[in-house]
Amino acid sequence: MKVLNVITSLQTGGAEKLIVNSLPIYQENGINTEALVLKDEQNPFWRQLERNYSGDIKGLTKKSVYNPFLIFKIIPYLKRYDLIHVHLFPSLYWVVLAKWISFSKSKIVYTEHSTHNKRRESKIFQYIDQFIYSKLDYIGCISEATKINLKKHLKFKKDDITVVLNGIELSNFINTKKTKFSFFDKNSFVLIQVSSFREQKDQPTLINALVNLPSNIKLLLVGEGKLRKDNEALVQKLGLQDRVIFLGNRNDIPDLMRYADVCILSSHYEGFGLAVLEGMASGKPSIASNLDGVKEIVDGYGLLFERGDSQALASHILKLYDDKVYYNEVAEKCFERSKEFDINKMVQQYIEIYKKVLNK
Repeated sequence: MKVLNVITSLQTGGAEKLIVNSLPIYQENGINTEALVLKDEQNPFWRQLERNYSGDIKGLTKKSVYNPFLIFKIIPYLKRYDLIHVHLFPSLYWVVLAKWISFSKSKIVYTEHSTHNKRRESKIFQYIDQFIYSKLDYIGCISEATKINLKKHLKFKKDDITVVLNGIELSNFINTKKTKFSFFDKNSFVLIQVSSFREQKDQPTLINALVNLPSNIKLLLVGEGKLRKDNEALVQKLGLQDRVIFLGNRNDIPDLMRYADVCILSSHYEGFGLAVLEGMASGKPSIASNLDGVKEIVDGYGLLFERGDSQALASHILKLYDDKVYYNEVAEKCFERSKEFDINKMVQQYIEIYKKVLNK
């Protein structure tokens, strides 16, 4: 079985991290898998995958990933693999169209990573999506909410669609010893959010929450993105320069999670919320926006607040800060919950899907 994983880029993100962590495990399970990345850009995730994985990693372009001529660059790859496993837009469109115009026999499995995207706000794109998704052989949705929202958007019943919960390499977080970073003094109570700087991730709500919290509560923001400068400007405007550190992209996330006291995800929408799960696995209380997808992981274990409500977020943080017994109770529940999301389970489920699709 030869499988090609196609993804738009290997920049910071949950889908990208899933590729980096899962491809070596597929190899360990005897799957001959390789990676095709639309954006040919060496970055920390790309280098991490190279270190841990012996398969080929190919990039298609250093220019725009939205160029439809990439369809013709993809076509030759379709002839070399039995199955194509696709992640994210526009990879989804380009792979489906490449198969359609080339009459390729390769099967396509797609992982749906989000409960919402801007295409779903357009009637035209709804019709286009209906065509594109109808050409897929199987769809795995990373949460029940992701599946429900996708089926509602597509307005057709597709049998070959199921929930395949995301997973993390639990040992990377459970076995990590607390690292002594020197970002803040030892009396600081440290919050962390790991996410790219996009409108979806809504770091401003978290930054605004700091205004209503004691001065020794500090914040680490990990990631890159086009809105990073806007968030840095907000920190300057609110006079929080000594309480917020922007770390950029990092490859030591487990160490950073262990250093911090609370993990937060303040997104407007998410399909799953991999970063908050990593915080839970690190034994930290985790707080997230009350969103479809995320609350499937967090509700009843960590803490939820209504998206955009910085005061409610601040209240949760303050209670954890003030009450050590409460802090430990939430941390323990989060840790126990994280054990249900082992990436090996996810890989095995997809291997069974591969076999089912190829045996049709």
